Amino acid sequence: MVKHSDPNSKLIAENRRARFDYFIEEEIEAGIILMGSEVKSLRQGGSNIGESYASVENGELWLINGYIAPYLQAKTWGHEERRKRKLLVSRRELARLWNATAREGMTIVPIRMYFNDRGIVKLKIGIAKGKKLSDKRATEAKRDWGREKQRLLKQHS
Repeated sequence: MVKHSDPNSKLIAENRRARFDYFIEEEIEAGIILMGSEVKSLRQGGSNIGESYASVENGELWLINGYIAPYLQAKTWGHEERRKRKLLVSRRELARLWNATAREGMTIVPIRMYFNDRGIVKLKIGIAKGKKLSDKRATEAKRDWGREKQRLLKQHS
């Protein structure tokens, strides 16, 4: 099935280091509760989720340390750039996330923040296990070999 590009669907921010630093076991799409000035700032493209993470606290899922740039036109009624933001997931997913972090020692990492086809901000989070230095080297070697293999195949064609 071919996905058509929707004018409302737009990538806001991506955590490119997530796949380098972690083994992503599972991905979940979560909604996020935002203020109006935050949404307007995201439409302008001012955000960063590179240093952020998610955690389950008191039966709720929170995005911690996610940066959304201040919206200049909302002078008095603006927002804090790095405040905790509540994430919306189903009860079953929340229980699975709590189980993975509390019992199995996993981490909840934000992967992508985007506007979906209806223009609503969504956050793709991953249940991840941290990579050790040797795992990172192996991943890099595998990627380099893939590039070299493509080069060799291209030369002989």
